[in-house]
Amino acid sequence: MDLALEDARAAKAAGEVPVGCVIVRDGEVIARAHNRTLTDRDPTAHCEMLAIRHAAATLASERLVGCDLYVTLEPCAMCAAAISLARIRRLYYGAADTKGGAVENGVRYFASPTCHHRPEAYGGLAEAEAAALLKEFFRARR
Repeated sequence: MDLALEDARAAKAAGEVPVGCVIVRDGEVIARAHNRTLTDRDPTAHCEMLAIRHAAATLASERLVGCDLYVTLEPCAMCAAAISLARIRRLYYGAADTKGGAVENGVRYFASPTCHHRPEAYGGLAEAEAAALLKEFFRARR
Protein backbone atom coordinates (compact mmCIF):
# COMPACT_ATOMS: atom_id res chain seq x y z
CA MET A 1 0.00 0.00 0.00
CA ASP A 2 2.99 2.29 0.51
CA LEU A 3 3.66 2.21 -3.24
CA ALA A 4 0.02 2.98 -4.00
CA LEU A 5 0.25 5.97 -1.65
CA GLU A 6 3.37 7.14 -3.51
CA ASP A 7 1.38 7.02 -6.74
CA ALA A 8 -1.50 8.89 -5.10
CA ARG A 9 0.92 11.65 -4.10
CA ALA A 10 2.21 11.75 -7.71
CA ALA A 11 -1.38 12.15 -8.92
CA LYS A 12 -1.89 15.04 -6.51
CA ALA A 13 1.31 16.72 -7.72
CA ALA A 14 -0.02 16.44 -11.29
CA GLY A 15 -3.33 18.03 -10.31
CA GLU A 16 -5.21 14.74 -10.53
CA VAL A 17 -7.47 13.25 -7.85
CA PRO A 18 -4.89 11.57 -5.57
CA VAL A 19 -5.55 7.87 -6.00
CA GLY A 20 -2.82 5.32 -6.64
CA CYS A 21 -2.81 1.64 -7.50
CA VAL A 22 -0.32 -1.24 -7.55
CA ILE A 23 -0.78 -4.80 -8.86
CA VAL A 24 1.36 -7.54 -7.36
CA ARG A 25 1.89 -11.15 -8.42
CA ASP A 26 4.09 -13.59 -6.52
CA GLY A 27 5.46 -10.74 -4.43
CA GLU A 28 6.55 -8.74 -7.50
CA VAL A 29 5.04 -5.44 -8.60
CA ILE A 30 3.88 -5.89 -12.18
CA ALA A 31 1.97 -2.63 -12.63
CA ARG A 32 1.56 0.76 -10.98
CA ALA A 33 -0.51 3.78 -11.87
CA HIS A 34 -2.15 6.92 -10.59
CA ASN A 35 -5.25 8.68 -11.83
CA ARG A 36 -4.73 10.41 -15.19
CA THR A 37 -8.24 11.42 -16.26
CA LEU A 38 -7.27 15.07 -16.77
CA THR A 39 -3.83 14.40 -18.21
CA ASP A 40 -5.12 11.83 -20.71
CA ARG A 41 -8.47 13.57 -21.29
CA ASP A 42 -9.99 10.15 -20.64
CA PRO A 43 -12.80 9.56 -18.12
CA THR A 44 -11.75 5.90 -17.87
CA ALA A 45 -8.15 6.69 -16.89
CA HIS A 46 -8.67 5.71 -13.26
CA CYS A 47 -5.54 4.21 -11.74
CA GLU A 48 -7.11 0.74 -11.46
CA MET A 49 -7.98 0.70 -15.17
CA LEU A 50 -4.50 1.86 -16.15
CA ALA A 51 -2.77 -0.66 -13.88
CA ILE A 52 -4.99 -3.52 -15.08
CA ARG A 53 -4.21 -2.64 -18.72
CA HIS A 54 -0.48 -2.53 -17.98
CA ALA A 55 -0.55 -5.80 -16.01
CA ALA A 56 -2.51 -7.57 -18.77
CA ALA A 57 0.05 -6.40 -21.35
CA THR A 58 2.95 -7.44 -19.10
CA LEU A 59 1.49 -10.91 -18.55
CA ALA A 60 0.14 -11.18 -22.12
CA SER A 61 -3.22 -12.25 -20.70
CA GLU A 62 -6.60 -10.69 -20.03
CA ARG A 63 -6.82 -12.82 -16.88
CA LEU A 64 -4.74 -11.61 -13.96
CA VAL A 65 -5.08 -14.83 -11.99
CA GLY A 66 -2.98 -14.83 -8.83
CA CYS A 67 -2.69 -11.04 -8.82
CA ASP A 68 -3.51 -8.74 -5.93
CA LEU A 69 -4.53 -5.11 -6.44
CA TYR A 70 -3.80 -2.38 -3.89
CA VAL A 71 -5.58 0.96 -4.31
CA THR A 72 -5.85 3.95 -2.00
CA LEU A 73 -9.60 4.49 -2.52
CA GLU A 74 -12.54 2.09 -2.70
CA PRO A 75 -13.06 1.32 -6.41
CA CYS A 76 -15.99 2.77 -8.35
CA ALA A 77 -18.42 0.56 -10.29
CA MET A 78 -16.34 0.78 -13.50
CA CYS A 79 -13.16 -0.27 -11.72
CA ALA A 80 -14.89 -2.96 -9.66
CA ALA A 81 -16.23 -4.49 -12.90
CA ALA A 82 -12.74 -4.40 -14.45
CA ILE A 83 -11.27 -6.03 -11.33
CA SER A 84 -13.87 -8.78 -11.60
CA LEU A 85 -13.37 -9.29 -15.35
CA ALA A 86 -9.59 -9.42 -14.87
CA ARG A 87 -10.05 -12.13 -12.23
CA ILE A 88 -7.97 -10.27 -9.63
CA ARG A 89 -7.47 -12.58 -6.65
CA ARG A 90 -7.48 -10.03 -3.83
CA LEU A 91 -8.42 -6.37 -3.60
CA TYR A 92 -6.93 -4.21 -0.85
CA TYR A 93 -8.09 -0.61 -0.58
CA GLY A 94 -7.53 2.32 1.74
CA ALA A 95 -10.31 4.87 2.22
CA ALA A 96 -13.97 4.00 1.78
CA ASP A 97 -15.85 6.09 -0.80
CA THR A 98 -19.41 6.68 0.38
CA LYS A 99 -20.28 8.66 -2.77
CA GLY A 100 -18.66 6.72 -5.58
CA GLY A 101 -17.48 3.44 -4.12
CA ALA A 102 -18.90 0.15 -5.33
CA VAL A 103 -17.42 -2.45 -2.98
CA GLU A 104 -18.80 -1.74 0.50
CA ASN A 105 -20.81 1.29 -0.61
CA GLY A 106 -23.12 2.09 -3.51
CA VAL A 107 -23.96 -0.80 -5.81
CA ARG A 108 -21.73 -3.29 -3.96
CA TYR A 109 -20.69 -4.77 -7.26
CA PHE A 110 -19.09 -7.96 -5.92
CA ALA A 111 -22.27 -8.85 -4.01
CA SER A 112 -24.38 -8.65 -7.18
CA PRO A 113 -25.74 -11.98 -8.42
CA THR A 114 -24.55 -11.06 -11.93
CA CYS A 115 -20.92 -10.64 -10.81
CA HIS A 116 -18.95 -13.54 -12.31
CA HIS A 117 -15.82 -13.28 -10.16
CA ARG A 118 -15.58 -11.97 -6.62
CA PRO A 119 -12.11 -11.16 -5.35
CA GLU A 120 -11.38 -11.29 -1.68
CA ALA A 121 -11.78 -7.65 -0.65
CA TYR A 122 -10.18 -5.92 2.32
CA GLY A 123 -10.76 -2.25 3.08
CA GLY A 124 -9.19 0.17 5.52
CA LEU A 125 -5.48 -0.33 4.74
CA ALA A 126 -3.64 2.94 5.40
CA GLU A 127 -7.11 4.47 5.47
CA ALA A 128 -6.18 7.58 7.47
CA GLU A 129 -3.33 8.56 5.14
CA ALA A 130 -5.32 7.84 1.97
CA ALA A 131 -8.34 9.80 3.26
CA ALA A 132 -6.12 12.71 4.34
CA LEU A 133 -4.63 13.02 0.83
CA LEU A 134 -8.12 13.21 -0.66
CA LYS A 135 -9.41 15.68 1.93
CA GLU A 136 -6.40 17.99 1.43
CA PHE A 137 -6.81 17.84 -2.34
CA PHE A 138 -10.50 18.70 -2.33
CA ARG A 139 -10.19 21.31 0.45
CA ALA A 140 -7.66 23.20 -1.68
CA ARG A 141 -10.07 23.14 -4.63
CA ARG A 142 -13.07 24.51 -2.72
